[in-house]
Amino acid sequence: MADLSSLAQTVTNAGATQSVLTSNYNKMSKSTGLGGKIYVVKLALSNMTDANLVTIRQGIEAGNVNASDDAGVIVGMGTADGSAFESGVTDVLFLHIQTTGTITADGSNAYGVTGAVTTIEHIVEPKL
Repeated sequence: MADLSSLAQTVTNAGATQSVLTSNYNKMSKSTGLGGKIYVVKLALSNMTDANLVTIRQGIEAGNVNASDDAGVIVGMGTADGSAFESGVTDVLFLHIQTTGTITADGSNAYGVTGAVTTIEHIVEPKL
């Protein structure tokens, strides 16, 4: 990535520097520029199928794991090794769920799917 620390961020129409990168540009934080939180959720289910995933997606969108969950949207998913999901074969998927609220783990029969287990692996907060 290019080092922008010495470059002007904003220049006026007259060519004058209006503002430059601030002194905190190189500070790292656990945050995202996306709206809402991103939850990385591990979904484990032996030989999960497309139908299982449809049920789980609908549950996430409805926010119905338990009374404290908020609706979310799956914005990404994949396996730990990058292999493709294979219906009836894949046992573990990682879901990236975007929400402005809370998602909780479900130790058994997650989202109403018998045998499905979810764990929260990581939460990325919105950058304020």
